[in-house]
Amino acid sequence: FCSYHAVLPRYDLLDRFGLKEKRREQYYQLSAGQQRRLGLALAVAHKPPVVFLDEPTAGLDVASRIELHNLMRELQSSGTTIILATHDMAEANEMANRLAILLRGKIATIGTPLELTATGAGFTKVSVRTKGDSLSDPEVKFPAVSKRISKEEYVIYYSTDIGPTVSAIITHIKTREDLLIDLRVERPSLEDRFLEITTTGGIQ
Repeated sequence: FCSYHAVLPRYDLLDRFGLKEKRREQYYQLSAGQQRRLGLALAVAHKPPVVFLDEPTAGLDVASRIELHNLMRELQSSGTTIILATHDMAEANEMANRLAILLRGKIATIGTPLELTATGAGFTKVSVRTKGDSLSDPEVKFPAVSKRISKEEYVIYYSTDIGPTVSAIITHIKTREDLLIDLRVERPSLEDRFLEITTTGGIQ
């Protein structure tokens, strides 16, 4: 395989990719995880500046998946640019510096994972717990809140603009001389954002 790119055999990659003990095995004798690692080793044997990987962890067990991700990080830290195609939003969120969501063959949106989840129509979830009952009245309204529910000891608000919502909630709690015990803010996930873009069909 190395001769295809006119480079010397890269025996060092067998060690690096955990395949040294399998060096005399045939491809079909390798496990799915080992086959993926071999594919990655072949892709980088000639030290390319850019590597394209298409669903490299699809069908792998958890251990093999983590192993392959670690190898990808090693390549990235050594200066190799990896372009990863995946439908797994958790993988994209964990591995990517920048993301592009494709819709009908065109880039619908592009940015860092944080930038993508901070935009769009997705609601940010604000869960609040207080010592008293300052938030018990559902008639109390806060800015940018589209929905309010109570769950166990928490009151949960779904906000389209987190800053004004949280500020107003804290002010209200103080005004009512109540005590804030816990406040949690959860942005829409990357999967939420992906579904929003691909179902509404808008190029952004």
